[in-house]
Amino acid sequence: MTTSASPPLPPSLLEALARYDTPTICNAMEIVAPERRLIGYTTKPLVCPFPDLPPMVGYARTVTIRSVLQSGLPAAEQARRRIAYYEYVGTGHGPRITVIQDIDGADAGYGAFWGEVQSNVHKALGCLGVITDGSIRDIPQWAPGFQALAGSIGPSHAWVHAESFGGEVRVAGMTVRSDDLIHADRHGAIVIPTDLAAKLPDAAELCGRRETPILEIARAKDFSLDKLKEALKRSAEIH
Repeated sequence: MTTSASPPLPPSLLEALARYDTPTICNAMEIVAPERRLIGYTTKPLVCPFPDLPPMVGYARTVTIRSVLQSGLPAAEQARRRIAYYEYVGTGHGPRITVIQDIDGADAGYGAFWGEVQSNVHKALGCLGVITDGSIRDIPQWAPGFQALAGSIGPSHAWVHAESFGGEVRVAGMTVRSDDLIHADRHGAIVIPTDLAAKLPDAAELCGRRETPILEIARAKDFSLDKLKEALKRSAEIH
């Protein structure tokens, strides 16, 4: 297990970041860290059963799971590891987001780790939601307000169990380490380097100001190509 020694960011900053949707945070990241334009965010589609929930911002709790093979550990060791897993998930900087990689390859999602029980337990442990390329189930019984981005929805948990936790995972094209700062909503998720986090709200506002003249003319009844050209010019001059 690996954990970060970096101090947590001010709650006010996390709240500021949560005011923007994830695409806007991605836009802002392109301004403050253009070298990250091709990395650090999900690139494959994920199912979001609760699209109306607001963006979540929290520190990653990383896990790998599998379900097509039964755990070879004795029952007592499995119980010990389950407690150790919950201790990991329930401690550290908060709020937290669980990020789970299903390592069953082509069979990812064969069995669901997440459902009524795990969503309620993880919510009680201080998590805001889960991001996984595995499957989830029990949608009507899901913990209220607990966000989910998943590779699929399925009925059974098969032999699902946690293989490891606290290490590096890769989910839907996004590489995540324990304690990474994550921003996520119905569109997907992005890793926010903590040294860049404070710059993102201003960059997000700049993105909005640049879009405003273009949107205004695009939505206007007297739209014309000439007016669009002028709006694009004004947008480019906003800094």
